[in-house]
Amino acid sequence: MSQVIEVKIPDIGDFKDLPVVEVLVKVGDIVSVEQSLITLESDKATIEVPSSASGVVKNLMLKVGDNVSEGTLILSLEESCDSIVPAAVSSPSISAQDSFGVSSSNTSTKVPVTSERKESLTISHAGPSVRKFARELGVDVGCIEGSGRKGRITFDDVRTFVKNILSGNNALGAVSGSPTGAGVGDLNLLPWPKVDFAKFGPVELKDISRIKKISGANLHRNWVMVPHVTNNDEADITELEAFRINLNKENEKSGTKVTMLAFVMKACVMALKRHVTFNASFDGDNLVLKKYFHIGFAADTLNGLMVPIVRDVDKKGVFEIARETGELARLARDGKLKPDQMQGGCFSISSLGGIGGTTFTPIINVPEVAILGLSRSSLKPTWDNQKQQFVPRLILPLSLSYDHRVIDGAEAARFNSYLGELLQDFRRVIL
Repeated sequence: MSQVIEVKIPDIGDFKDLPVVEVLVKVGDIVSVEQSLITLESDKATIEVPSSASGVVKNLMLKVGDNVSEGTLILSLEESCDSIVPAAVSSPSISAQDSFGVSSSNTSTKVPVTSERKESLTISHAGPSVRKFARELGVDVGCIEGSGRKGRITFDDVRTFVKNILSGNNALGAVSGSPTGAGVGDLNLLPWPKVDFAKFGPVELKDISRIKKISGANLHRNWVMVPHVTNNDEADITELEAFRINLNKENEKSGTKVTMLAFVMKACVMALKRHVTFNASFDGDNLVLKKYFHIGFAADTLNGLMVPIVRDVDKKGVFEIARETGELARLARDGKLKPDQMQGGCFSISSLGGIGGTTFTPIINVPEVAILGLSRSSLKPTWDNQKQQFVPRLILPLSLSYDHRVIDGAEAARFNSYLGELLQDFRRVIL
């Protein structure tokens, strides 16, 4: 005897009305527990939804382009009564798409499958996640024609609408309410040039991953909407680097190596406490000053840059921070970061120290108002007043990008200078 089991979308956090971008099974397929069934896409992540049971696919309820939320029915399975698996599934596998580099075991959290939630129809035929995405870009969804099922507006519809305005192909001045006080449509840019590159020589077409497409759109929005300014400074980390090396030798058996990033995170907390506007975000006409210290860091992955968040950095030591950044970076590379591990950041750090460069302009990770870039440290001759001679010192370049609507140049210079003082003499962190 067999019975039919319904497999539904499990708890996927705050995400709602996510579009289905891949259907990985078909009717007649044999499915095992935790086998991926469909892939969803949000503005922050791609999510593979696993099966809560095993059996043969009897009915498939979804197709590419459908929007789903927690409780939406995916498919029905036919399986024998003696092989029923409890309806609990691993957290969906997520590949984040936001920005930055560091290098745990991957653990799954069992969550119960809840009852199907009812979707409410909206007049403009756009889901909450699409509406939020449109608001962040300053787009009125009422001006967008939907290409989805029953005229529903999709993420691609919003992106296409903005691209058309930027290229001058849309006469509607429909982009409004941007943070800078002017709509994207007011930029009056020339159309993007169309070039047949093949007529000049051999070419190869390569698909851009969904993650890079979406993260690229986010970075483009942030760069266009936020008035970036970058303050470049240097920190003498000679003593701190020697201290770090000695710590790792003393704790070699622990398996955890303290990174310079862990020290920089602790120093950034002190700088954020002194310069509170750096730990803020816009909320309409108000500035939200945060009393917590969650620091994001850029993790370089094959799918693109991601920004995991280390929470409550002010309450953690450098060894704990080093362990956590290592674990989060590994999850990012494996595509296993959960949504809440990429949300709620106050300030971000983008480190290119392991690659090279002297200075650069990191793009602010909205809704944050500042981001710190770290380049490769190098030995430089520095004048020693006591010895009256030049001595070699290890210098770390600091590139601080800030939102000029919130932070002025003098305050940014003070922040970067103070951060350099902390890194030069880390004993100041305990004061």
